Amino acid sequence: MAFVPYALTRPFLFGLDAEHAHELTLDALAALQGTPARCLWWQARVDDPVTVAGLKFPNRIGLAAGLDKNGRCIDGLGAMGFGFIEVGTVTPKAQPGNPKPRIFRLPEAKALINRLGFNNDGLAAFVNNVQRSRRFRASGGVLGLNIGKNASTPIERAADDYLLGLDGVYAHADYVAVNISSPNTKNLRELQSDAALDALLGALQQRKTVLAKRHGRVVPMFVKIAPDLDDAQVRLIASTLKNNGIDGVIATNTTIARHAVQGLLHAEEVGGLSGAPVFEASNRVIASLRHELGRGYPIIGVGGILGGADARTKREAGADLVQIYTGLIYKGPALVADCARALRSQSAEPHQPIG
Repeated sequence: MAFVPYALTRPFLFGLDAEHAHELTLDALAALQGTPARCLWWQARVDDPVTVAGLKFPNRIGLAAGLDKNGRCIDGLGAMGFGFIEVGTVTPKAQPGNPKPRIFRLPEAKALINRLGFNNDGLAAFVNNVQRSRRFRASGGVLGLNIGKNASTPIERAADDYLLGLDGVYAHADYVAVNISSPNTKNLRELQSDAALDALLGALQQRKTVLAKRHGRVVPMFVKIAPDLDDAQVRLIASTLKNNGIDGVIATNTTIARHAVQGLLHAEEVGGLSGAPVFEASNRVIASLRHELGRGYPIIGVGGILGGADARTKREAGADLVQIYTGLIYKGPALVADCARALRSQSAEPHQPIG
């Protein structure tokens, strides 16, 4: 492992405003990712190949969407040893997101609250950045592109934005993720309801069929859902995913619940809570999905992974692959290899519940 120990840089970053630290880190990754200086954070990828949704993943550890919304740092992030990286959420038109401040650390809970609101430079800039990335995919890494709707688009016209997003990213993605679960775009989670979800996924699947013929390749499509769902809602979503031929599900996004962080500084800020407090809620949704969808249906588990043991628990709950984000901020790049080694060890054990 050649990266600079994160313990040396974290105090500096945590001394800055959370969003400023985030942007400073991305700027550094973007500037250095194509230079020898990338060795500052490079670490060898843990080899644990697996095929999910027809894609060959070098290992089961991915980066969740939201960290690199504009796809500027794919190669830089790939140097941390991820088997797959998901960038976005991208919207058809550029938008500034919600007013600042809009990211808050809760260190005592190893958590973040964000209300960024899909701030991004728009689809054209996003695709241009993706096309410029080379090293990660050349090394066998899998790239997911995450799409959403503009805040200015009425919820009843949401499908228009998702179709524009799918059209724009399809040719450049290994898989496409459909984000209908951010709490930071007004009414977005309404798309998880029965009729709205069925209509949206039906339209996307029809367009995907057209795009597959046009480009001569089938790109899997995953849907990202919230942790704030009861069992009946999960059953409904699972049924709608299967009925529409959707290739997989990502569980879960951030939570609007605050019971796990009551009394902490910033706990009452509006936005999505991520990190350790969402761990159990996401595991519950994953387990419910696995029960409803059966053994063969691809599930990406995300939420509250801060070490290898947490990654193993996600797998035991029913996830085929896992993603990290907030844990990376608290633990640094070493978390990637830690989780990958834990899952490789788990894969070697007999009588695994999933696989």
